[in-house]
Amino acid sequence: MKKLIALDLDGTTLNPESKITDKTAKVLRRAIAEGHSVVIATGRPYRMSKNFYEQLQLTTPMINFNGALVHLPEQHWIGEQETSFNRKIVFDLMAEKKNLKLDFIAAENRETFFIDDLNFFDKHFFASDFATDENLLTMNTLRTNPTSVLLRSQPENVGSVSEELKQQFGHEVEVNTWGGPNPILEVVAKGIQKAHGLQRVIETLDFQREDIVAFGDEHNDVDMLKFAGWGVAMANGTDQLKSVANDITEKTNAENGMADYLAKYLDL
Repeated sequence: MKKLIALDLDGTTLNPESKITDKTAKVLRRAIAEGHSVVIATGRPYRMSKNFYEQLQLTTPMINFNGALVHLPEQHWIGEQETSFNRKIVFDLMAEKKNLKLDFIAAENRETFFIDDLNFFDKHFFASDFATDENLLTMNTLRTNPTSVLLRSQPENVGSVSEELKQQFGHEVEVNTWGGPNPILEVVAKGIQKAHGLQRVIETLDFQREDIVAFGDEHNDVDMLKFAGWGVAMANGTDQLKSVANDITEKTNAENGMADYLAKYLDL
């Protein structure tokens, strides 16, 4: 039975250095050669995950921004879906930045990003060589509704900030932790999560939910693992995710845990 393998990136497919190891790439290429489909489902924007898509030589649709963007990279695709939310929320967040103890606020869509303090620009984080005044987040530069907003706080504040945001804006948006080493919160439109993106993918690729094997490590993977026919939490995953998973990998993402599990599961 051919499977659709849905993969989170940070903490799952990527090792702690944010790389796909040779072993992981080899296992995934073997799975594809056997007729299975591999789909990346990440909170990252496309420009920060494009290199992994290309490294694995994928031709499948991709899920970015935790489900707010479902697309076939670099191609016109009839199944494409991009969901944004009211930009007014961004300006409300900017007004409350101090109270919320935020370091920076960044609004994003597929093509570009805007950050409210260019001192926090990091070329690796934003996958861009430079930022100019055109990337400065203001009412004049952010003229369209964003697909995603990233908020960075200090690690000890992330939980309380997340709760505060849910209370204030929860009727309009979803708030997720980003996973990986960064204390980042991501805000997307209400009802958007990775499972929403996977639903669109299986409709167009002609799979059923029970054909999905999904791997993740963080709170933003909960819906995806519940949605999948077989949901696997990483050994390094959160307790919340492990509680909804069908199984847990023996090894962490530092030890090729996903690849190790998948090779056994598919008998590669």
